[in-house]
Amino acid sequence: MMFPEYRPRRLRQTERFRSLVRETCVSKDHLIYPLFAVPGKKVKEPISSMPGVYQMSVDNVVKEAREAFDLGVPAILLFGVPEKKDSKGSHAWIKSGIVQKAVEAVKKAVPDLLVVTDVCLCEYTSHGHCGVVVKEKKGIFRIDNDATLELLQKAALSHARAGADMVAPSDMMDGRVGAIREVLDDHGFEHVPIMSYAVKYASSFYGPFRDAAECAPQFGDRRSYQMDIANSREALREATLDMEEGADILMVKPGMPYLDIIRMLRQEFSLPIAAYQVSGEYSMIKAAAQNGWLNEELVVRESLMAFRRAGADIIITYFAKDFARANS
Repeated sequence: MMFPEYRPRRLRQTERFRSLVRETCVSKDHLIYPLFAVPGKKVKEPISSMPGVYQMSVDNVVKEAREAFDLGVPAILLFGVPEKKDSKGSHAWIKSGIVQKAVEAVKKAVPDLLVVTDVCLCEYTSHGHCGVVVKEKKGIFRIDNDATLELLQKAALSHARAGADMVAPSDMMDGRVGAIREVLDDHGFEHVPIMSYAVKYASSFYGPFRDAAECAPQFGDRRSYQMDIANSREALREATLDMEEGADILMVKPGMPYLDIIRMLRQEFSLPIAAYQVSGEYSMIKAAAQNGWLNEELVVRESLMAFRRAGADIIITYFAKDFARANS
């Protein structure tokens, strides 16, 4: 018996047909919305390199978080810009720190919203690096990995005590997931998961974020502790180490330029995979849309679909609220 040739276009006639056979979906349930908290009251300062994104005081962070939750976004990721910075980033772990205040306020106002906190030192250090800097001689410095771990433990613990639902170490220090898991468990926070920035490249796509978080390095760069953009097998080694140390979610950052890495991790690991659509990706789409070169809503949907198709379970994106509003 001869069968007619299969013609996919027969199933593309209507949206109902297309939805029925669609292989991948993206919804607001997959999204995490990043927010930047700063000291003060009634502050909502535009970030020039990230149109539509703001530095906000805690009162406005709460309003933004509630609006996102009401639109159906399930989680936010909090970054903090402290009032004072020093060489060790001590405002990263003080009880009255900006992130700690924001966590407490958001959890009180929107208790069912998942609050994730970024655990790093770069926003809090005067030099802008993610760890403790040791100067060896004029013009030469290194990051003291082990000394940094102790400070990251203190920061993560302070976030958990403030009420964070999940912590997300982004520093890329060796052993930090295990160190954070140990200190959380020792203090009764076994239930707080870790979303590790397991595969974080030394990317050029972070520029606008450094404006938002005021954390550009004052000297040198971060290539000694972030990954070489040329490496893919290294991603498996980094992710494996974080998984063995107790990570609950593995993140790839940036997202779009590293879809092959997302796919690689998806094939290798059963843990949830997160992708961060970083500031540079966001700002490029915004700039092109503002110039009328592309349709922002459609391109955002397509870019988020690409992360999902590659294997990401979670997408961290500054478009989260916009996408949720468009798909309510």
